[in-house]
Amino acid sequence: MKFVDEAVIRVYAGNGGNGAVSFRREKFIPFGGPDGGDGGSGGSVSLVADEGLNTLIDFRHQRSYRAERGENGMGRQMAGKGGDDTVIRVPVGTVVINVDTDEQIGDLATHGERLLVAQGGHGGLGNVHFKTSVNRAPRRAAPGSPGEERELKLELKVLADVGLLGFPNAGKSTLVRAVSAATPKVADYPFTTLQPHLGVVRIETDRSFVIADIPGLIEGAADGAGLGIQFLKHVARTRLLLHVVDLAPMDGISDPASEIRAIEKELKGFDPELLKRPRWLVFNKVDLMPPEEREKTAKAVVRKLKWKHPWYLVSAIAREGTWPLCLDIQRFFDEQKLAAAEAAEAAEQGAL
Repeated sequence: MKFVDEAVIRVYAGNGGNGAVSFRREKFIPFGGPDGGDGGSGGSVSLVADEGLNTLIDFRHQRSYRAERGENGMGRQMAGKGGDDTVIRVPVGTVVINVDTDEQIGDLATHGERLLVAQGGHGGLGNVHFKTSVNRAPRRAAPGSPGEERELKLELKVLADVGLLGFPNAGKSTLVRAVSAATPKVADYPFTTLQPHLGVVRIETDRSFVIADIPGLIEGAADGAGLGIQFLKHVARTRLLLHVVDLAPMDGISDPASEIRAIEKELKGFDPELLKRPRWLVFNKVDLMPPEEREKTAKAVVRKLKWKHPWYLVSAIAREGTWPLCLDIQRFFDEQKLAAAEAAEAAEQGAL
């Protein structure tokens, strides 16, 4: 089972323009000699990482990309115009694989990173380059070389900004449905999601983040039980983890604090660094409890865990408390982005 967003595209770099065969024709110069110009270079195709993109969905609709051909050379030693390059924007975290060789040719891991995937052809030489002492009027020029053509497989390894942690039936799928347009399966009986679902949470036109509903954890996941290994690999790529816990379990005996500790144990077993990742606590299904008991029960769990991070009370199915949670998540990412920009600016000034 693959938990990555994938697309296959074909890219065509532009061919180089042909060199020109031309001779000077000026008054009072009977033997002007060759003056054919060179052809222009063909445009190249590059991929550039853009943090404003979250998925590869656009490549399901357009699969072919071409760069411009170089123009042919002209008389008076005028070179042809080079073809324009084609730049394809892809999400940050896109891995690029050559389909023909199955070789990874790039991993665009940072915003603005650029990868040349198809080199444009070189322009052909005009006949002015073929003049020799024994051939003063060459009637030959070189054709432009063809541009590269490649079939590429794009894999988006950065699955989501927000990863949901929780046992099966904690309400993760319902939460994703409540805050995005994603439609993972939900039910009123215990089951776990078998394949991942991505949801884009749009706060404003240019402010959004991706939340992932991925198969739930069970004890022993870090040792390979259930779907835990695949899940944990993708949790490692998220920037914020949300512990989703059922505040009103169906059996009436499950302990939310014990479930959270069990998940922390799996995180530590897979990669101790995950415990250092920002983690928030989301108490779900509060609509099943009387209003006066919700905060009291949640605070008891928080005290038991000695939880020092943010926590929230929500009802995903009733969409109660979900919007304030989304606003806080977006604010968290905005602050991260601002801090990173300030750090980069300070480092640049320090290097001067």
